[in-house]
Amino acid sequence: MFPVNFLTAARVDCDCKAGSKKRLLERAGELLATAAPCLSSEEVFEQLLERERLGSTGLGYGVALPHARMKGISQACGALICLESGVDYDAIDGQPVDLAFGLLVPHDATQEHLQLLARLASLFSQEAFRNQLREAKDGEAITALIQQAGDYQESA
Repeated sequence: MFPVNFLTAARVDCDCKAGSKKRLLERAGELLATAAPCLSSEEVFEQLLERERLGSTGLGYGVALPHARMKGISQACGALICLESGVDYDAIDGQPVDLAFGLLVPHDATQEHLQLLARLASLFSQEAFRNQLREAKDGEAITALIQQAGDYQESA
C-alpha cells in the first residue's frame, strides 16, 4: 500500500509535451514541489538531476523512475507524467520514455525509499499496467489505477 496522498490528481500530467530528459525532470520537479510547502521546483529538479548523474533511472519499456531523497518532507510523494511522445532518456533498453514516475522520500528514509522504488519498478514492469496508464485520460483515473495496483500488490 502506498502512503496516504502519495499521488494526487494534481501531481499528474497526462499530456506533457516535454521534448527532452531535462525538460521532463523540470516538469517532475514542478509537480513534486506542490507536495509540501517547503519545496521549490528548482530544488527538487536539482536533486532529481543529481541522482540522474549517478546513472539513468530509465527502467525500460518506455518508463523512467526519477527519484530523490529530500530534507524537509515528512512523507513520500509521487508525480506521474505521461508524455505526448517519448524522449531519449538513456534507458537501460535504449527505448524512449513516455511514462515517468517522480518519487521523493524524506532524506533519512532509506529503507522506505528502497521499498517504494522496488514496488514501483515491479508495477511498471507489468505490460498491462503500463498500457492502462497510457490509455487513462485524466489524473483521477491514473491516481485510482496506481492506488488499486499498490493495494493489490500489498495483498498478493
